[in-house]
Amino acid sequence: MKGNRIRPHRRIWRMALVGMLAPLAVSSTAQTPLHWESPSQVTQVQTASLSNTPSPSQAIAPPMAQALPLAPGFDVRQFEAIAQELVADQRIPGLALAIVQNGRVLSARGYGITDVSAAEPVDAHTVFRLASLSKSFAGTITGMLVSEGALRWDSKLTDYMPEFRLSDPSAAQRLTVADILSHRVGLTHNAYDRDIEHDADYRDLLQRLAYAPMKCAPGECYAYQNVAFSTIGDIVFAATGHFYSETVQRRIFKPLGMNDASYGLDGIEASARWARPHVRARGGWVSLMPKPTYYRVPPAAGVNASISDMAQWMIAQSGHRPDVLPAPLLATLHASLIDTPSEIRGSAWRRERVFSAGYALGWRVYNYAGHQVVFHAGAVQGYRGMMALMPERDLGIVILWNSESSLPSGLLPTILDRAIGLPAVAWVDTGAARPDTMMASHPASAAGVDSSTSEAAPD
Repeated sequence: MKGNRIRPHRRIWRMALVGMLAPLAVSSTAQTPLHWESPSQVTQVQTASLSNTPSPSQAIAPPMAQALPLAPGFDVRQFEAIAQELVADQRIPGLALAIVQNGRVLSARGYGITDVSAAEPVDAHTVFRLASLSKSFAGTITGMLVSEGALRWDSKLTDYMPEFRLSDPSAAQRLTVADILSHRVGLTHNAYDRDIEHDADYRDLLQRLAYAPMKCAPGECYAYQNVAFSTIGDIVFAATGHFYSETVQRRIFKPLGMNDASYGLDGIEASARWARPHVRARGGWVSLMPKPTYYRVPPAAGVNASISDMAQWMIAQSGHRPDVLPAPLLATLHASLIDTPSEIRGSAWRRERVFSAGYALGWRVYNYAGHQVVFHAGAVQGYRGMMALMPERDLGIVILWNSESSLPSGLLPTILDRAIGLPAVAWVDTGAARPDTMMASHPASAAGVDSSTSEAAPD
């Protein structure tokens, strides 16, 4: 299997990448038509040139392709039973799972408890911290502004933040909106994330980026960021005159009916019911109060939401809310711009299932056993989460949990495998507890750092 699984797909992947890079350099309000290929191919997105793209008032979103049916034997009750097994005997404290398909919620439920010290059941409206799942909201709100002509994908950061500096003066002048959202800033991985964890102020860290080492010129290589990524919030403010979090709440949360969603530490603490973060201790799980640290970079890691909210987010990202997120915008957001080969390493399911990987605009894009999967994960002290879209089956999955365990991670590939009819693999250990090895064993996770920011422990 290893001998023929990568190279053919990589050739297709690079063709899609080349097709996307050219229009981003010149685009304004143009978006990419939505077109899914056959299940055996990686999706190739074809972008219309600026000269023949209709104005936003004239553009008509192409209809969604007919989704393929889920494979025989796809049974939501089986996945719900696995979720219940995961919280049995407090293997993990709590978990929430949503599965949507063809614009319908097949399941959106909570399992386990919100807090081992004051147990209340997790339900569909229990709020979790999303960590780096927040990046999809940043890409989406920016794309909405591009569609309206308030921004361009090739707008320069210094047009909105003229004081911004990098160690290479010319690099700062070249950095674009699309570069920021696809982690092509040119810095080394996770620049100043450790300082975020030590409660450094975001504005101070922005100034310190002027002294951070550069890995490449903007747009030329991938390196995951949180501080630099969050400059998109400053751009949104400069372009709209409204604070970033307020813009997302008004333009995304409210129209999609994400009624439990919020930003920041104040937001989660004001929730009617929310899941406390948990870390391991000698006697088992211990609940904590959430740290404010990564909330200081809202575009990168600021969102709180319930599984009910995230079901609506998956439905919208699947193209079933064109009144809010039209199909051409979604195609642009989900189109890979840069290869991320480290994503095919790490956990067992990535090694076996992910043939190639890239980063789009706030989303990862995988060739998952020959099928396109749009994905993101996140982790911050005491919280983990994963979400995925499989466009050809019109399927969306979200899993949120309130502990540093990696145990639920295997539920996502289990569901994806069943959707496309692959033979069952024991990605989830539903037996006796075992040491966690996929996320929490990484030093960054042990320190409470968002492990989705580390290539050594991919999200």
